Amino acid sequence: QVPLVESGGGLVQAGGSLRLSCSASQRALSSLSMGWFRQALGTAREFVVTTNWSSTEYSDSVKGRFSISRDNAKNTVYLQMNNVKVEDTAVYYCAGSKFSDLHIERQFYHYWGQGTQVTVSS
Repeated sequence: QVPLVESGGGLVQAGGSLRLSCSASQRALSSLSMGWFRQALGTAREFVVTTNWSSTEYSDSVKGRFSISRDNAKNTVYLQMNNVKVEDTAVYYCAGSKFSDLHIERQFYHYWGQGTQVTVSS
C-alpha cells in the first residue's frame, strides 16, 4: 500500500492558484511531521515546506505564496499554491516523518507519495 497519495496537480497559468492534496494511509498516519518537496526535470528534489503543526518552515522560494494545512477527518494534507510562477513547475511529493522536529532534508522522511505534476504556463 502506498503510504501517501498526492492529487490535484495539473496545468495552471502564472499568477493562478492550485491546491494539492495528500491522502495518508493508516501506515503514514504515524507521521509526526509532514512536508512537501518538488523536483523539476533534470534537477534534484528540493524542499518546499515542512510542519509539525506547531511550527512550519517554508523555502524562501515559496514563502508568502504557498501554505500547508490539513483535514484530520479526511487524513489529508493540503498544499495551497497561490500566485504560481513558471519556476514552480515540477513534480510535487508529499512526505511524512516519524520525527517531530522540522527537517528540510529528504533523508529524515520515512513515507513518500508517488508525486503529482504541476505545470505553470507563462
